[in-house]
Amino acid sequence: MLKCLTRFWLCATLVFTAMPSSAAELLPQDAKAVRGVVQAQLSAMAAGDAAAAFSYASPAIRAQFGDAKRFMAMVQRAYPMVIKPAATSYFRPEAGDGVVVQDVLLRDAAGRVWRASYQLERQADKHWRINGCVVTPDDGKSST
Repeated sequence: MLKCLTRFWLCATLVFTAMPSSAAELLPQDAKAVRGVVQAQLSAMAAGDAAAAFSYASPAIRAQFGDAKRFMAMVQRAYPMVIKPAATSYFRPEAGDGVVVQDVLLRDAAGRVWRASYQLERQADKHWRINGCVVTPDDGKSST
């Protein structure tokens, strides 16, 4: 009986350690690169550099908007809180289903707090690019 339980425990341990964890799939250098892309786009937006901000968009986003001017016009209209946030705080990025989500808390100039969830995809050239962003008011319960 003890021998049977030991085998079961060993098999169960092997199965669970072999299963990929969504958080474990993202290597530290990828997590750093993902955050760097989001930071770079936010910095470009704050500097008013539409071309640089647009360069961090995925091919699908670039095709959707066509050029940097249209892209920035959409951002200014729909996401003004990401243009020049008064403060930012980054969560650990999470991987799953071929994409990575980088959440960022943003405080706008009026003091409101927002949660921006950036979806990034690794491109064929191994660079990460932003494939979308959803911004919602933060509920005040977030911690990075």
